[in-house]
Amino acid sequence: MKRIFAVLGCLCAFVCMVAQPRFVAERDITKVGELQFQVPKTFALGFINKGDKPLRILNVQPSCGCTTAEYSQSEIAPNERGEIKVTFDAKMLGTFYKDFEIHTNAGEEPVYMALQGIVVREVKDYSADYPIDLGNVRLISNYIEFDDVNKGDYPEQIIRVMNADRTAYKPELMHLPPYLTAIYEPENIPGGKSGIIRLRLDSKKLFQLGLNQTSVYLARYMGDKVSEENEIVVSAVLLPDFSQLTAEQLAQAPELTLSAQELDMGSMGDKRKLTRKIVVTNTGKSTLNIRQVQVFNRALSVSLGNRSLAPGKSTKLKVTVNARLLKKAKARPRVLLISDDPKNAKAIINVQVTE
Repeated sequence: MKRIFAVLGCLCAFVCMVAQPRFVAERDITKVGELQFQVPKTFALGFINKGDKPLRILNVQPSCGCTTAEYSQSEIAPNERGEIKVTFDAKMLGTFYKDFEIHTNAGEEPVYMALQGIVVREVKDYSADYPIDLGNVRLISNYIEFDDVNKGDYPEQIIRVMNADRTAYKPELMHLPPYLTAIYEPENIPGGKSGIIRLRLDSKKLFQLGLNQTSVYLARYMGDKVSEENEIVVSAVLLPDFSQLTAEQLAQAPELTLSAQELDMGSMGDKRKLTRKIVVTNTGKSTLNIRQVQVFNRALSVSLGNRSLAPGKSTKLKVTVNARLLKKAKARPRVLLISDDPKNAKAIINVQVTE
């Protein structure tokens, strides 16, 4: 009996030891590039509760009086994200490193996050030409699309990068899938200069017809982590091959017709979701097979009544938009249909939503 109680005691101690919150910073050091002298600026330091109990921020201590911190005392559920908003009012010119000592209910030892950058009298404004702000790096776009790719193609797209810092920057894309390679020109971008990343696609390595979508991440400094901030969404649409069809087969082919290619969902207002329908009809002379129904934007979900339509038959495509996910997604909300219609193998539905 004593042995049983001892084992139970050990198990309880183990469970108590494991079941606890865990503070994980999205970035230990946030590089903010150039800041203007005596112009306060606020930044959000993101973190995630990687534990299995609610996390709570108890206190945040800035390293000097020129920085302040604001945080919610509400609990952060497991796997949820939180933010600490910090404001830096630069009182001196030159480089700076400001850290924040963060106390939580995850343990007695504090964790640290920091801001790093340089204070100048006048900040160069690159936002007009490079609107995507990653701190010390700026981009023209964080969404790349390889459209109408045929098997055997090796297309390229260009990512234009501005180094908004004063020191040299070595760009690197993280989490590249096997079908993408990157060439950096130049390999080191001088401060205040721009460069390009040539993104090359090997279509033979794409894993499915239609939409192949992935996220790659641009490292802003050595040791940078993956996050939504440095995410670049890359899409490629692989088309079916109809090159072997005879003239007779083409004459008897199916044809996909949509009741609308522009779908106005209306206003979200306070609604969490909106749903609309589109009619898909086979106006051809043989059976239409819809091989893929996909979305470019994770805020959309779709369902199709029938994927195989005899000549003259129709089915309904239901499109639903999620308000919460719509705010986070980078790609335009669109629906893609891939079919065996040789004249219209790729059909796109543009989805319009008013927030």
